[in-house]
Amino acid sequence: MNKTIKNRLLLLVGAGLLISGFFAFTVKNDKLFTLAKNIDIFATLVRELDSYYVDEIDPDELVTIGINAMLEELDPYTEYVPEEESADFRMLTTGEYAGIGALIGGRGDGNIIIMPYTGFPAQNAGLKIADRLLRVDSVDVTEKVTSDVSELLKGPANTPVFIQVVRDRDTLEFNLMRKKISLKNVPYYGKLDEKTGYIKLGDFTTNASNEVRTALVSLKEQGVEKLVLDLRDNPGGLLNEAVEIVNLFIPKGKEVVKTIGKLENVNFTYKTTKTPVDKDIPLVVLINERSASASEIVAGALQDYDRAVLVGRKSFGKGLVQTTIPLTYNAQMKVTTAKYYIPSGRCIQAIDYAQSRENGELISVPDSLRKEFKTKNGRIVLDGAGIEPDSTVDAKSYAPITYSLVARNHVFDFGTEYFYKHPSIANPREFEISDQEYEGFVSWLDGKEYDYTTYLEKSVEDMKKIAEKAPYYDEIKSQIDSLEKRVHHSKEQDLITYKDEVKKVISEEIISRYYFQEGMIEAGLDEDKDIQQAMKLLDSPQLVRSILTASAP
Repeated sequence: MNKTIKNRLLLLVGAGLLISGFFAFTVKNDKLFTLAKNIDIFATLVRELDSYYVDEIDPDELVTIGINAMLEELDPYTEYVPEEESADFRMLTTGEYAGIGALIGGRGDGNIIIMPYTGFPAQNAGLKIADRLLRVDSVDVTEKVTSDVSELLKGPANTPVFIQVVRDRDTLEFNLMRKKISLKNVPYYGKLDEKTGYIKLGDFTTNASNEVRTALVSLKEQGVEKLVLDLRDNPGGLLNEAVEIVNLFIPKGKEVVKTIGKLENVNFTYKTTKTPVDKDIPLVVLINERSASASEIVAGALQDYDRAVLVGRKSFGKGLVQTTIPLTYNAQMKVTTAKYYIPSGRCIQAIDYAQSRENGELISVPDSLRKEFKTKNGRIVLDGAGIEPDSTVDAKSYAPITYSLVARNHVFDFGTEYFYKHPSIANPREFEISDQEYEGFVSWLDGKEYDYTTYLEKSVEDMKKIAEKAPYYDEIKSQIDSLEKRVHHSKEQDLITYKDEVKKVISEEIISRYYFQEGMIEAGLDEDKDIQQAMKLLDSPQLVRSILTASAP
């Protein structure tokens, strides 16, 4: 190549780089200008509204509504956290707050104690489930919403709070000292049988992995040789806790999850860094449609390494990572910054929010676009729609009468009355109300409203609405009326037909009064279909091996 041609090429390359740099700079400047322009318009609009609008407005409230509406256009996980909500946000991420240690909620015309947490001020002082709150310090709370009452109960640790409640017909007063409350990530662990352990993991806040480690070590010391890890209804939380929990079961140096986003500083590969507690113990992980985020990382990673058999139902499908960014005036923003990918390479995000914004409705990843990946042993797994279990168990369903009795608080109220008539009951795995006590419940229901529509009645009702529009309706009306009468349910008969189911629900409600959250979990273990399937698998090592080594069809 002669010197003249070489110089011309260099000049062209230089010009190209200059032009591309200029356009990049221009595009960036145009974006910054557009951003600044719209912020200025927004600020001007709010200022002029405050000046000219016919009624008084609250600028804080108006701007917050505007911010939230804007963020809702992106995804449900990108959210604005104003200063006054920072304590609640901190509790969600750390599991810690200062207060009395009780879950409260609305019942009827007021708020009651739903569940005092074991070992914290509310329980220690003697507050009971169903105590109706009257006053907190000097404030009458009988007509306040639950969130306002909750804020009054919270406060700095080691500060006093006065609480007045009504229990049955008695008005009681309590002087409590607020304490730092650390909610358990593992509300219960124990043995399903002599050789099978069970760990319920409810959250992924700070210290979750240490709680699981403690439970696992304790169970092994008790002779456990097989394990069920329950991630059902777990909404997720801290990613690093998920990595540490996976590390309890797989060797050091293994990739658990990779995050990939628009900025380099959010791209990271998380690997196990410690020696596992037990890399060989036969393991079943329970998941369902409400297992999300960090739960899916744990379940998905253990599935990708063929380390555990997954039992239950397909998980939620949240493959997005959020980062908390501080804003001015002590506000914060939780923003989606990346997607995560588990060891096989798949991202399990089920909703495409970019397409959803364009279409105006939530768009799921279609089956035709889901890609295949392989586990360590070569099993085919798919991306784009949550984690699919290796063994599916249908969700438990309840009869309409059971839903009605629970929804109308009849089960709750009967449980409360039972508690005050019986000083003690058997342990959670053994207690069940007797047939005689159930008959007492049926008599107690007399005069109380608990009507409902059965599935069959609803189907006939829908059919009748369609038939009424047909020109020959008069000819078939008598047949439809006859069918309506035949399917019309009898509440009394349903109380007999679904006796075992209703008895179980009542028994669990009563158990909660004596043994709290831990007791409710323990009470449900023996008749849990997911757990039954897990134990069936763990009792058949050959079946587990066939699942974990099966080739794709």
